[in-house]
Amino acid sequence: MSSPINPQPVPGSSTGELPAFVSNGVVGLRVRSDPLVSGACLVSSYAGEHPEKRIEAAALAPYPLACQVGLDNVWSLDESARVEVEDQSYDFATGELSSRAIFDNGGKRVRLETVTFCSRNHPSLACQEVVLTVDSACDLGVRAMIDGRNVGGRLARWDRATPGEAEPACDGYMLWDSEGVTGTCGLAYVTELVGEQLEPSRPAARNRTMWSEYRFRARAGRKYRLRQIVSLVPGLMHRRPDEEAARLAAKARSDGFDRIRAENRAEWNELWKGRIVLVGADTRWQALADASFFYMNTSAHASSLASTSMFGLATWWDYHYYYGHVMWDLEAFVVPALSVMQPHAARGLLDYRSRHLEAARTNARIWGRRGLQFPWESAPATGEETAPLPGTGAWHADHVTLAVARAFAVHSFLTGDPRFLKNKAWPVLSGVAEWLESRLKRTPRGVEYPASMGVAERPEPADNAAYPNMAAKVALGYAVSVAERLGEAASPKWSALARDLVLPVKGKVVIAHDGYTPSEEKGATPDPLMGVFPLDYRLEPEIEAATLKFWLDLADEYVGAPMLSPLYGAWAARAGDRRLALRLLDEGYGKFFSGRFLQPLEYRPDKHPEQPRAGPFFANMGGFLASLLFGFPGIEPGLGEPASWCRRPVVLPQGWEAIEVERLWVHGRPTRLSAHHGAERAVLELGDLV
Repeated sequence: MSSPINPQPVPGSSTGELPAFVSNGVVGLRVRSDPLVSGACLVSSYAGEHPEKRIEAAALAPYPLACQVGLDNVWSLDESARVEVEDQSYDFATGELSSRAIFDNGGKRVRLETVTFCSRNHPSLACQEVVLTVDSACDLGVRAMIDGRNVGGRLARWDRATPGEAEPACDGYMLWDSEGVTGTCGLAYVTELVGEQLEPSRPAARNRTMWSEYRFRARAGRKYRLRQIVSLVPGLMHRRPDEEAARLAAKARSDGFDRIRAENRAEWNELWKGRIVLVGADTRWQALADASFFYMNTSAHASSLASTSMFGLATWWDYHYYYGHVMWDLEAFVVPALSVMQPHAARGLLDYRSRHLEAARTNARIWGRRGLQFPWESAPATGEETAPLPGTGAWHADHVTLAVARAFAVHSFLTGDPRFLKNKAWPVLSGVAEWLESRLKRTPRGVEYPASMGVAERPEPADNAAYPNMAAKVALGYAVSVAERLGEAASPKWSALARDLVLPVKGKVVIAHDGYTPSEEKGATPDPLMGVFPLDYRLEPEIEAATLKFWLDLADEYVGAPMLSPLYGAWAARAGDRRLALRLLDEGYGKFFSGRFLQPLEYRPDKHPEQPRAGPFFANMGGFLASLLFGFPGIEPGLGEPASWCRRPVVLPQGWEAIEVERLWVHGRPTRLSAHHGAERAVLELGDLV
C-alpha cells in the first residue's frame, strides 16, 4: 500500500482561510492555526433551534480541546498578541493535525507543539497533546479547557466528583443544553501532565467553561506534555449523556493516550488500503484524489446517528445556510463511493433514513400521497422536514425520495448483504414505488411527472424534469427486480409506470424538462447527464451520444457551480473525448480547491468570488470519487455478480494510464480494482470472504 500525499504545511496564521477540519464522523472540529484560540465543534445528531430561522439545525457544542498557557502568571487568554503562529501541518495517513506556536512574555518564551485528532476506534473521543518547552526557567501554567463561551445554549449541570467514590473518575463532566433546549450534549474530560508529577487544580465551572490547571516551575529545555481526552455524547445516544461521557472518559484514562493514538493510526492504515491510485496522472491529481478520499472518510462513521451534512461535521462562522440538515446530495453522490470504501459508514448514513421511515411516511400523508416521501431538508435529530420557512425548496423538489431509493438499492448491490436487501432496502424501495403511484399521472401522452424540480433549483417547477423522470423509472425498476429476488409481491402498476414514463426529448436530445430553452435561468444545468451517470439510466446509443454532445457543449456555462461540476470529466470520457475529459475534470473539480490543506469547496472561487469559501463539500467530493470508482472504469452495480457490472470499455482522461485500488469492499470481500485505459472492461478481483 502506498502512502497518501500530504498537503503542504502552512506557515503563519489562517487569516481569511478555512481552518483545518479534524473529524471522525461523530465529532467534528475546526482547529485554528493558533492552538491557544478555541475553534468550533459539531457532534452528530446534536441539534438546537437556529437563532434566526427558528428551525431545527445542527448546533455548535462547546469546544472540547481549548488550551491556555501562563508564563510567569501572564496568560495567553489575556495577551493573544504575544502568540506567534509558526506553522500547521496535516498528516492524512493518520488523521493527525500538528500546530506549532510560540508564546512570548518579555523575552521568556514557551514553544507549543500540538497534535490533535479524533479517534476512529472510540468515536466519542477528541484528543490532543500539547508539548511545552521553555527557553529559560519560569513559572509555567497550563489549562486544559472545555470552552462554551462562543456557542449558544447553556451549561445545565456539571460535576467534578464521582458519586459514591473517593476519587473522581475524570476531571469533570457537564451537560450542555442547545438553543431552545431541543438537544443535549454531554462532555467529560481527563487530563495528564507528563514530565511533572502533580495533580491539577479543578475550580468550579464558570463563565461557560470548565478547566483543569497545572502550575509548576519549569526548567529550560525540558519537554512537558499536556494530554487532553474529551468524550462528547449527544442526547440521542444516551438519556443522561453527561454521565455516559464520564464513563467513556474514565475508560479513556484507563486506556491511556498512547494506546488510543496507536489504535487510531491503525484504523487509518486500514482505511488507506482503499487508496485510489491514478497511474500516469500528474502528482497534483493524485494529491487531490488523496485529499478527497481523506475528507470523505474522516467525515463518516458507522456510529453516526444523523447521517452527515453537506459539509460533513465542518462548519465555520460565515456559512450556515444548510443548517446541518441531511439532504439528497448525500444519497445521490456519497453513498455509492462510501459503500465500497467504508461500507459500515455508508450503512450508518442509510440507517438514519431507516430510523425515520415513519417521518417519511407522515410527510407523504401531509402532501396527500401514499408510501414514503423523504423530506427535502431532513432534521438531524427527528428526520422531519425542516426547510427554512416558507419552505419553497420543499414544495416541488421531491426527487430526494428517488435518490434515497437508489442509495439503498446500490448499497445492497455493492455489499451483497441479503439481510440488508430484505430488511432495509425493500421497505424503502416498495415505499417509494407506492409513493410514485400517487405522485405520477397517466395522461394520453403516457405517464408524466408533473410540477417537479430537477437539479436546477428555479423559482417555478416544470413538468417532466429529466432527472426526476429518469430517477423514477430507475427506482421502479429496482423495486420490481428486488421484489422478484426476494419473492415479494410487486404491484403490477410499477412495471407499467416505468414502461410508460415519458422523457423530455427534442430531436434525439434529452432536454431538461418540457418547454426547456437553453436561455432560461440555469439553462446549462445538465440534469439529463446525471441520469446517464451516476444514475445509469439506459438510453439508446444515438440518443445518449446526442445528449452528451448537447450538454457538454454548454459545459463552460455551468462548471464552477456545486454538485454536478465534478462529473463532467466522466461524461466527456463516456463521449470518448480524453482531452476534454481532462480539461473538464480540472474546470469542474481541480479548481475548486483553495486554501489550507486541500479542502474542496462548494463553489469554484474564481468563478463565484461572491460565495463564501465553504468546504469540504460532500457532493463535489462524492461526484469526483464516484467518477474514479465507477464512471471512468465503466462499472454499473446491479443484482448480478460483480463481474457483470463492468459494462463498458475503460476511457480515462488524457495522460492517465490506469485507476487501481488495492482494496475495495464488494460483497463483503476485499476486492482489487484495475481499470486500464483502452481495456475492453475494467477488472474487479474479489478476494476471500472476511
